[in-house]
Amino acid sequence: MANDKRKYFGTDGMRGVATVPPLDPESLVRLGQAIAQVFVANRGRHQILIGKDTRLSGYMIETALSAGIMSMGADVLLVGPLPTPGVAYLTKSMRADAGVMISASHNPFEDNGIKIFGADGFKLPDETELEIERLMTDGPSPEFRAEAGKVGKAKRVDDALGRYTVFLKENFPRELSIEGLRVGFDCANGAAYQLAPQTFRELGAEVMARGISPNGRNINAGFGSLYPEIVRELVMENNLDIGIALDGDADRAIFVDEKGNVLDGDVILAICAIDLHTRGALTGETVVATVMSNLGLQEALKQEGINLVRAQVGDRYVLEEMIKSGYVLGGEQSGHTIFSDVSTTGDGTLSALKVVEVMRRTGKPLSELAKVFRHFPQKLINVAVREKPDFETLPSVTEVLHQVEDELGESGRVLLRYSGTENKARVMVECEQTEKCKEYASQIASAIEREIGSV
Repeated sequence: MANDKRKYFGTDGMRGVATVPPLDPESLVRLGQAIAQVFVANRGRHQILIGKDTRLSGYMIETALSAGIMSMGADVLLVGPLPTPGVAYLTKSMRADAGVMISASHNPFEDNGIKIFGADGFKLPDETELEIERLMTDGPSPEFRAEAGKVGKAKRVDDALGRYTVFLKENFPRELSIEGLRVGFDCANGAAYQLAPQTFRELGAEVMARGISPNGRNINAGFGSLYPEIVRELVMENNLDIGIALDGDADRAIFVDEKGNVLDGDVILAICAIDLHTRGALTGETVVATVMSNLGLQEALKQEGINLVRAQVGDRYVLEEMIKSGYVLGGEQSGHTIFSDVSTTGDGTLSALKVVEVMRRTGKPLSELAKVFRHFPQKLINVAVREKPDFETLPSVTEVLHQVEDELGESGRVLLRYSGTENKARVMVECEQTEKCKEYASQIASAIEREIGSV
């Protein structure tokens, strides 16, 4: 896998602790230069767009990247705090050569990261990220450095938020109305703290919101998609119709129905897939999810005659599979949902609009729509490891694995994989009985720990 060859980039961009390499100022200047060299392939004026979430370190990273980019003769468009999908959209619509999102998604404020988009608004393939890493290490080619009179300049795009809000509203059908819909948001004190509530209010919804007071340090701090109990409480206390919890860069969303049930990305995929299928709009009658998606998704889709294709973990890999076969819907259990006919990446606010569209189109509350899905019990165990060899080369692991798979038969499944960003092995078991899931997962995890566990 290309992931194993990359030093800085993981399954979703580059991520780490701010001020620590590769997110220290020196490395970031080199990264900016590398990005400029990769995307500025010919003479003339070029521009690279930069957005960020609300982390304190975003100012430092934005400035260092800009310096590197401008030293190579390219201009910088600064759009300020904006969701990751907003950066992807504006990169394409403003005809920038590339786009950069500064965010560590759902991580705490001390962390930060870099996601890069091409001129088409899509995340980069592994090979391009490898080339950027090489240039970070070797330094930019001398001929690409700008002369003193040809360095780039930076300017702020003051209407970035408005541009993206218009895009979102245009993707809600004009024949439907959300007037009077009571909506709760938890914006995680992150990138969508203004955008998501504003978009729904402008469409006529009654909105109550939490996590809308960022101070640079409180992003994801007890708020957001990892803490759905916040928006659940908001829904239950105020008799709302739907609750939406976004993560720090708002490319994912977890939902709460009017009865207080938490609905993850798999449930939302099922709801949207069945709606598209019913309307004859589900290309290939297929949905793309990941190897982590619950068996319940597969079963719900199967009941409707819809196929499920599984990609490796990471919304970029889901999207690659969608593009390859022309599918229009895909996503992850974590809440990334991709509607590839209108967007190039996961978008929490867009997903919320799509779910509300199904509610309004069918006249059903969210709890009724969610009845199509039945979760299979799932147990996930993370095992700290000192190395990452192929699991097939570990005799005791394969022995236990085959034993478990034989016992499960067709009534469950096992998934083993390594984390793309940490020295951890992930063991996931799904079956019809919770205790059996725990038992089987523990057996496999213990075998991994014996073979390659870290001291």
